[in-house]
Amino acid sequence: MRMRKKKNLGPRLERCAPVLAADPASRRGQWRAMFGNENPLHLEIGCGKGRFALEMARRYPEINFLAIEREEGALVMATEKAMEAGLPNLRFLSFDAAALGEIFADGEVDLIYLNFSDPWPPNRQRKRRLTWRAYLAVYDQILSEDGAVYFKTDNQRLFEWSLGEICQYGWLLQNISLDLHKSNFDNVMTEYEEKFSSQGSRIYRLEARRRLEKNLLK
Repeated sequence: MRMRKKKNLGPRLERCAPVLAADPASRRGQWRAMFGNENPLHLEIGCGKGRFALEMARRYPEINFLAIEREEGALVMATEKAMEAGLPNLRFLSFDAAALGEIFADGEVDLIYLNFSDPWPPNRQRKRRLTWRAYLAVYDQILSEDGAVYFKTDNQRLFEWSLGEICQYGWLLQNISLDLHKSNFDNVMTEYEEKFSSQGSRIYRLEARRRLEKNLLK
Protein backbone atom coordinates (compact mmCIF):
# COMPACT_ATOMS: atom_id res chain seq x y z
CA MET A 1 0.00 0.00 0.00
CA ARG A 2 1.44 3.36 -1.06
CA MET A 3 1.79 5.94 1.69
CA ARG A 4 0.18 9.35 1.42
CA LYS A 5 2.64 12.01 0.35
CA LYS A 6 4.00 13.82 3.39
CA LYS A 7 4.06 17.60 3.58
CA ASN A 8 7.34 19.49 3.27
CA LEU A 9 9.33 16.36 2.45
CA GLY A 10 12.26 18.27 0.98
CA PRO A 11 12.90 20.58 3.93
CA ARG A 12 12.33 17.78 6.42
CA LEU A 13 14.83 15.51 4.71
CA GLU A 14 17.34 18.36 4.52
CA ARG A 15 17.13 18.76 8.29
CA CYS A 16 17.97 15.07 8.58
CA ALA A 17 21.11 15.36 6.45
CA PRO A 18 23.39 14.23 9.34
CA VAL A 19 21.83 10.73 9.26
CA LEU A 20 21.48 10.49 5.46
CA ALA A 21 24.29 9.01 3.35
CA ALA A 22 24.66 11.49 0.50
CA ASP A 23 26.28 10.55 -2.83
CA PRO A 24 26.40 6.81 -2.07
CA ALA A 25 28.30 5.93 -5.27
CA SER A 26 31.30 7.91 -4.01
CA ARG A 27 31.37 5.75 -0.87
CA ARG A 28 31.79 2.45 -2.72
CA GLY A 29 34.38 0.44 -0.85
CA GLN A 30 34.64 3.12 1.86
CA TRP A 31 31.42 2.86 3.86
CA ARG A 32 33.21 2.09 7.10
CA ALA A 33 35.13 5.35 6.76
CA MET A 34 31.82 7.19 7.03
CA PHE A 35 31.29 5.57 10.43
CA GLY A 36 34.90 6.13 11.43
CA ASN A 37 35.62 2.50 12.32
CA GLU A 38 36.16 -0.98 10.86
CA ASN A 39 33.11 -2.60 12.47
CA PRO A 40 30.88 -5.05 10.57
CA LEU A 41 28.43 -3.49 8.11
CA HIS A 42 24.79 -4.62 8.13
CA LEU A 43 22.26 -3.53 5.52
CA GLU A 44 18.45 -3.44 5.77
CA ILE A 45 16.68 -3.22 2.41
CA GLY A 46 13.27 -1.61 2.78
CA CYS A 47 13.43 -0.18 6.30
CA GLY A 48 10.01 1.48 6.30
CA LYS A 49 9.65 3.89 9.22
CA GLY A 50 12.90 2.66 10.73
CA ARG A 51 11.82 0.79 13.85
CA PHE A 52 13.93 -2.31 13.15
CA ALA A 53 17.07 -0.40 12.16
CA LEU A 54 16.84 1.94 15.15
CA GLU A 55 16.42 -0.86 17.66
CA MET A 56 19.20 -2.95 16.11
CA ALA A 57 21.57 0.02 16.21
CA ARG A 58 20.71 0.57 19.89
CA ARG A 59 21.26 -3.08 20.79
CA TYR A 60 24.45 -3.54 18.81
CA PRO A 61 26.63 -0.39 18.97
CA GLU A 62 29.58 -2.47 17.72
CA ILE A 63 27.89 -2.90 14.32
CA ASN A 64 27.38 -0.28 11.58
CA PHE A 65 23.86 -0.23 10.14
CA LEU A 66 22.71 1.14 6.79
CA ALA A 67 18.97 1.27 6.15
CA ILE A 68 17.58 1.69 2.64
CA GLU A 69 14.10 3.03 1.88
CA ARG A 70 12.86 4.31 -1.50
CA GLU A 71 9.52 5.66 -0.24
CA GLU A 72 10.32 9.20 0.87
CA GLY A 73 7.33 9.45 3.20
CA ALA A 74 8.61 6.50 5.22
CA LEU A 75 12.23 7.63 4.90
CA VAL A 76 11.56 11.05 6.39
CA MET A 77 9.85 9.51 9.42
CA ALA A 78 12.72 7.06 9.91
CA THR A 79 15.38 9.73 9.66
CA GLU A 80 13.56 12.10 12.00
CA LYS A 81 13.46 9.33 14.61
CA ALA A 82 17.15 8.70 14.02
CA MET A 83 17.95 12.37 14.54
CA GLU A 84 16.25 12.21 17.93
CA ALA A 85 18.01 8.95 18.84
CA GLY A 86 21.48 10.23 17.96
CA LEU A 87 22.93 6.81 17.12
CA PRO A 88 26.40 7.12 15.57
CA ASN A 89 26.25 3.63 14.02
CA LEU A 90 23.13 4.18 11.88
CA ARG A 91 22.68 5.90 8.52
CA PHE A 92 19.93 5.92 5.89
CA LEU A 93 19.82 6.21 2.12
CA SER A 94 17.39 6.01 -0.77
CA PHE A 95 18.53 3.64 -3.51
CA ASP A 96 17.42 0.86 -5.86
CA ALA A 97 18.27 -2.58 -4.45
CA ALA A 98 18.87 -3.94 -7.95
CA ALA A 99 21.86 -1.60 -8.34
CA LEU A 100 23.54 -2.14 -4.98
CA GLY A 101 26.67 -3.31 -6.77
CA GLU A 102 27.15 0.28 -7.90
CA ILE A 103 27.53 1.58 -4.35
CA PHE A 104 29.04 -1.39 -2.50
CA ALA A 105 32.33 -3.07 -3.33
CA ASP A 106 32.57 -6.85 -3.59
CA GLY A 107 32.39 -8.36 -0.11
CA GLU A 108 31.81 -5.03 1.63
CA VAL A 109 28.56 -5.97 3.43
CA ASP A 110 28.43 -8.57 6.21
CA LEU A 111 24.69 -9.12 6.60
CA ILE A 112 21.52 -8.19 4.69
CA TYR A 113 18.05 -7.98 6.26
CA LEU A 114 14.92 -8.36 4.12
CA ASN A 115 11.96 -7.61 6.37
CA PHE A 116 8.41 -7.91 5.04
CA SER A 117 9.36 -7.19 1.45
CA ASP A 118 6.58 -6.52 -1.05
CA PRO A 119 5.24 -9.95 -2.16
CA TRP A 120 4.58 -8.84 -5.78
CA PRO A 121 2.37 -11.27 -7.80
CA PRO A 122 4.50 -14.34 -8.69
CA ASN A 123 3.32 -14.73 -12.26
CA ARG A 124 3.51 -11.16 -13.55
CA GLN A 125 6.01 -9.39 -11.31
CA ARG A 126 8.09 -12.05 -9.59
CA LYS A 127 11.28 -10.39 -10.86
CA ARG A 128 10.56 -7.50 -8.49
CA ARG A 129 10.64 -9.75 -5.44
CA LEU A 130 13.76 -9.13 -3.36
CA THR A 131 14.43 -12.88 -3.17
CA TRP A 132 14.38 -13.24 -6.97
CA ARG A 133 17.56 -14.82 -8.38
CA ALA A 134 18.80 -11.57 -9.92
CA TYR A 135 18.71 -9.90 -6.51
CA LEU A 136 20.41 -12.93 -4.97
CA ALA A 137 23.21 -12.45 -7.48
CA VAL A 138 23.61 -8.85 -6.31
CA TYR A 139 23.72 -9.95 -2.67
CA ASP A 140 26.25 -12.62 -3.63
CA GLN A 141 28.45 -9.91 -5.08
CA ILE A 142 28.41 -7.46 -2.17
CA LEU A 143 28.36 -9.91 0.77
CA SER A 144 31.55 -10.94 2.55
CA GLU A 145 32.61 -14.58 2.44
CA ASP A 146 30.76 -15.35 5.67
CA GLY A 147 27.88 -13.01 4.81
CA ALA A 148 24.22 -13.97 4.94
CA VAL A 149 20.70 -12.82 4.13
CA TYR A 150 18.07 -12.84 6.90
CA PHE A 151 14.54 -12.83 5.52
CA LYS A 152 11.21 -12.69 7.31
CA THR A 153 7.64 -12.25 6.12
CA ASP A 154 4.04 -12.92 7.05
CA ASN A 155 3.27 -14.09 3.50
CA GLN A 156 3.38 -17.90 3.39
CA ARG A 157 3.32 -18.10 -0.40
CA LEU A 158 6.19 -15.63 -0.73
CA PHE A 159 8.14 -17.56 1.88
CA GLU A 160 7.63 -20.90 0.14
CA TRP A 161 8.52 -19.36 -3.22
CA SER A 162 11.64 -17.81 -1.70
CA LEU A 163 12.74 -21.14 -0.27
CA GLY A 164 12.64 -22.61 -3.76
CA GLU A 165 14.32 -19.63 -5.39
CA ILE A 166 17.19 -19.62 -2.90
CA CYS A 167 17.70 -23.38 -3.27
CA GLN A 168 17.74 -23.09 -7.06
CA TYR A 169 20.35 -20.35 -6.77
CA GLY A 170 22.50 -22.84 -4.90
CA TRP A 171 22.63 -21.22 -1.49
CA LEU A 172 22.26 -22.94 1.84
CA LEU A 173 19.13 -22.45 3.94
CA GLN A 174 19.54 -22.40 7.72
CA ASN A 175 17.62 -21.54 10.89
CA ILE A 176 14.20 -21.67 9.30
CA SER A 177 11.16 -20.86 11.43
CA LEU A 178 7.55 -21.34 10.37
CA ASP A 179 6.31 -19.45 13.43
CA LEU A 180 8.98 -17.00 14.52
CA HIS A 181 7.19 -15.61 17.55
CA LYS A 182 6.89 -19.10 19.04
CA SER A 183 10.55 -19.89 18.42
CA ASN A 184 13.71 -19.22 20.41
CA PHE A 185 15.26 -16.96 17.76
CA ASP A 186 16.30 -13.50 18.89
CA ASN A 187 13.99 -11.07 17.13
CA VAL A 188 13.46 -7.33 16.71
CA MET A 189 10.04 -6.50 15.32
CA THR A 190 9.24 -4.06 12.53
CA GLU A 191 6.12 -1.89 12.49
CA TYR A 192 4.42 -4.23 10.02
CA GLU A 193 5.45 -7.29 12.00
CA GLU A 194 3.79 -6.02 15.16
CA LYS A 195 0.62 -5.23 13.22
CA PHE A 196 0.45 -8.59 11.43
CA SER A 197 1.31 -10.55 14.57
CA SER A 198 -1.40 -8.78 16.58
CA GLN A 199 -3.88 -9.93 13.92
CA GLY A 200 -2.85 -13.54 14.43
CA SER A 201 -0.57 -13.88 11.40
CA ARG A 202 2.36 -16.26 11.52
CA ILE A 203 5.79 -14.81 10.86
CA TYR A 204 8.15 -16.88 8.71
CA ARG A 205 11.91 -16.56 8.89
CA LEU A 206 15.04 -17.97 7.23
CA GLU A 207 18.76 -17.42 6.85
CA ALA A 208 20.51 -17.91 3.50
CA ARG A 209 24.24 -18.08 2.84
CA ARG A 210 26.70 -19.51 0.38
CA ARG A 211 27.06 -23.28 0.30
CA LEU A 212 30.61 -23.30 1.67
CA GLU A 213 32.03 -26.37 3.39
CA LYS A 214 32.35 -24.53 6.70
CA ASN A 215 28.67 -23.51 6.50
CA LEU A 216 27.59 -27.10 5.84
CA LEU A 217 29.16 -28.09 9.15
CA LYS A 218 27.15 -25.56 11.17
